[in-house]
Amino acid sequence: MRWATLSLTGMLGLFALAQGASAAQDYAVLIVSREQLEVATSCEIGLYIDDQLAGRLFQEQSASFNLPPGPTSIRLRLLPGQVPGCEPGIQRADSGSRVDLRAGQISKYRIAMGQNGLYLKTAGLGY
Repeated sequence: MRWATLSLTGMLGLFALAQGASAAQDYAVLIVSREQLEVATSCEIGLYIDDQLAGRLFQEQSASFNLPPGPTSIRLRLLPGQVPGCEPGIQRADSGSRVDLRAGQISKYRIAMGQNGLYLKTAGLGY
């Protein structure tokens, strides 16, 4: 009877361990960094994920997020702050990026500035 109880307990423990290991891969990691040379402004940049402000980045900062897998909308915008001249102005409705995240994947992007404003640029992980 004792062996049956121990083997049942051991099997339940292995089952719980297997579920915990699969649960660890149920998200994707998104890293967004702001390099000083890419964006030549001292203004704070707001990072919006699915139309909600998720982070604020100054020069030389980065932010990482654990997100569910699937398509994710990311927008960047200059935020009004204490630095003069940082008013965001009029922003186009299609100024965001759409990123497809997969479970267990680590994606890294840098913020860059072009003629149409701020955008995300793929970056290497550099480990």
